[in-house]
Amino acid sequence: MTVAASHVSGSVQGRGKAHAVVIGSGFGGLAAAVRLAARGFRVTVLEKLDAPGGRAYVHRREGFVFDAGPTIITAPFLLEELWSLAGRRFEDDVELRLMDPFYRIRFDDGRVFDYSGDPDRVKAQIAQYSPADVAGYDRFMAMSEQVFRVGFEELAHVPFTHLTDMLRIVPAMVRLQSYRTVYGLVSSYIKDPFIRQVLSFHPLLIGGNPFSVTSIYVLISFLERKWGVHSAMGGTGAVVKGLVNLIEGQGSEIRYNAEVERILVKDGKAVGVRLASGEEIAADVVISDVDPATTYGRMLADHPRKRWTDRRFERSHFSNGLFVWYFGTKRQYPDVKHHTILLGPRYQGLIQDIFKHKRLAEDFSLYLYRPTATDPSLAPEGCDTFYALAPVPHLGGDTNWEAQAEPYRARIAKYLSDTILPGLEDQIATSLVTTPLDFKHRLNSHLGAGFSLEPILMQSAWFRPHNKSEEVEHLYLVGAGTHPGAGVPGVISSARVLDRVVPDASTFV
Repeated sequence: MTVAASHVSGSVQGRGKAHAVVIGSGFGGLAAAVRLAARGFRVTVLEKLDAPGGRAYVHRREGFVFDAGPTIITAPFLLEELWSLAGRRFEDDVELRLMDPFYRIRFDDGRVFDYSGDPDRVKAQIAQYSPADVAGYDRFMAMSEQVFRVGFEELAHVPFTHLTDMLRIVPAMVRLQSYRTVYGLVSSYIKDPFIRQVLSFHPLLIGGNPFSVTSIYVLISFLERKWGVHSAMGGTGAVVKGLVNLIEGQGSEIRYNAEVERILVKDGKAVGVRLASGEEIAADVVISDVDPATTYGRMLADHPRKRWTDRRFERSHFSNGLFVWYFGTKRQYPDVKHHTILLGPRYQGLIQDIFKHKRLAEDFSLYLYRPTATDPSLAPEGCDTFYALAPVPHLGGDTNWEAQAEPYRARIAKYLSDTILPGLEDQIATSLVTTPLDFKHRLNSHLGAGFSLEPILMQSAWFRPHNKSEEVEHLYLVGAGTHPGAGVPGVISSARVLDRVVPDASTFV
């Protein structure tokens, strides 16, 4: 059921049950709502925006449908598990299509590399660039699998509540060289600079600098090979819609235009929330799917904090920002794949500008998303839906996005027109731009960061804000800023952790 923010909260169905309030309806919040309802909680999801999804919001303009953020599904079993908890089958509600290739990677000199889950096809392409690296690729993937077995299968759904939880895994992390960076580990197996880019860019998809994040993120390479890279028919918004239907089918409620201003605390325990409208909603447990810096710094601004103070967040490293240009075209571009990575003339230099110097460079690398390559229903007949995403500095730099957004978009448009979308500038049917300012104001993201805290080693696992709050009892965190981190598998796994740390509903009744 869906009710307006001004109405009195609470569902007649389920009264008397322990009440869980979930702040935010991103993938982490929606997954948490499903899991808590399956465990007997009465659940209310509070969403600031007018529709669900958070970073996976859906924009609709003039017949074009744009996924705002996440575009790929890489571990379908996590979604299948949620549907099973709600007594349904995922495949009955959402159709996934395997991408082939996973990504087309275009280098600045025009050469392309089709990256897929077929090792023979990948090695055949590596042989064209650097025959000596074929054997190195096999060794790298063997290491990626080892890291996957520990980092994903054993640890992604396990809470790191105590320091002993971290100390327990130190031997495995040392054995798997987690102290190295992603680029450093890739480079120990691969010598060709182009193939190093192909195998090391993945952290950028979750807000990490390949030259500084822990090499545990090389697990993504094996994760993709194991389950494939999928896209949902109807766009990622179809998965969001399916989760909303699960939640409502469980008797829970989702309220839109319901911005949470404060988490209410009594005797050291979260007891509810106050909306911007002034309405207060009581709860036995509160789950925040909001950036931890916002959760602690704004929603708990009046509560004394020992670990996650404002000063602690000021000293923390946050992920890059995102510039996203959504556009629909009057014609189709059938030669463009569903997912294309367009690498600019610089790799390390550009990444240093983004993460270290926090300055907007003249050059860029892009992720180009064309969902109509698989699902033409996302655009009017004979048209294409696109978005072009560029990693950019977060708001800790001095970029004036109000002045720079349009010139930057125009540079991207010209580049695309000159390369893989000929004549683009004359084919635009509709256009929408989002910058780190939108992430800050619409999505409550600290510094407008696209993926919350950067996943460097000292901001991972126990060093990250815990799923079970260290500051307030009965407050729990899900989403990109807590363990295990960003990306659709990460935020859904953060909700799996709740099964270990949230007490049973019966203990509150």
